[in-house]
Amino acid sequence: MSTQFNPVQIYTVTEDYSGTRLDNCLLSKMKGIPRSKIYSIIRKGEVRVNKSRCKPSQKLQIGDEVRIPPYSNEHKATKKAENNLKDKLINSIIFKDKKFIILNKPVGIASHGGSGISLGVIEAFRQIDKSYKEAQLVHRLDKDTSGCLVIALRKSILREFHKEIREGHVDKDYLALVKGSWPKSLNTVEVSLLKDRLKSGEREVQIDPRGKNSISHFEVVKAKKTLSLVKCRIITGRTHQIRVHATHSGHPIVGDIKYGDKNFNKALKADINRMMLHAHEIKFKNMKIEASTKIPDDFTKLMKKYD
Repeated sequence: MSTQFNPVQIYTVTEDYSGTRLDNCLLSKMKGIPRSKIYSIIRKGEVRVNKSRCKPSQKLQIGDEVRIPPYSNEHKATKKAENNLKDKLINSIIFKDKKFIILNKPVGIASHGGSGISLGVIEAFRQIDKSYKEAQLVHRLDKDTSGCLVIALRKSILREFHKEIREGHVDKDYLALVKGSWPKSLNTVEVSLLKDRLKSGEREVQIDPRGKNSISHFEVVKAKKTLSLVKCRIITGRTHQIRVHATHSGHPIVGDIKYGDKNFNKALKADINRMMLHAHEIKFKNMKIEASTKIPDDFTKLMKKYD
């Protein structure tokens, strides 16, 4: 392991990072620096965009000048992905193209490393084949959320995907198992969400009028007294949106440790081993790209038990 000092830099944004969030750009440019440190230097004003203070979520445009402060980093080898993890990811591929791949992400694997996680889907995926070396996540799923995850193999297609997301031309439908009988009349949840990042780098979201507006549409697939299976389409893509909306509606997602019902989760502990949220379908409308997955087996099994 070696330590390298990097002096202050001014990076002029090129097409490669046009439309990219500032934090994601810095993670790419400041190799070896943890996400929590990235957020810290932005918060302290050490990072500037066009000489002004900025937020991690700021979208960069071609020609923007980003001040990257001096920093030291330790270069160490990326943790090697075990063959069983590589095999699991290969077997989870539901669509493969020269430019991108869509996975049915398995439960229990983070989308990317960080915040104490040394190896995520994207780091492991880059080790599968030389052609995947420059693979990038198009979006993210929580560690315990399964389902459609899109990975770009070329920067050109990554820009196209991000343009679709930025312009609102993407449909994302999720399936969730929630506590109680979800009423058919409850079709839309709209509240303001305020995001905070703890010192550990972990994200936490609360309903707060100072936050950003968030909208989710819900549809009952099957409702029983104990559990309901609901389909959710997110209109806005806020952090932990579905999870917070479900709890706010009085029907928290089964197995959700952060926002869920602890006593209810404890009562079902013998039958669940994760948060019951699944990215069921994704559609990039202008690009005419779509993928879907079946209802997870553990969803079906739990619903049958509590019929």
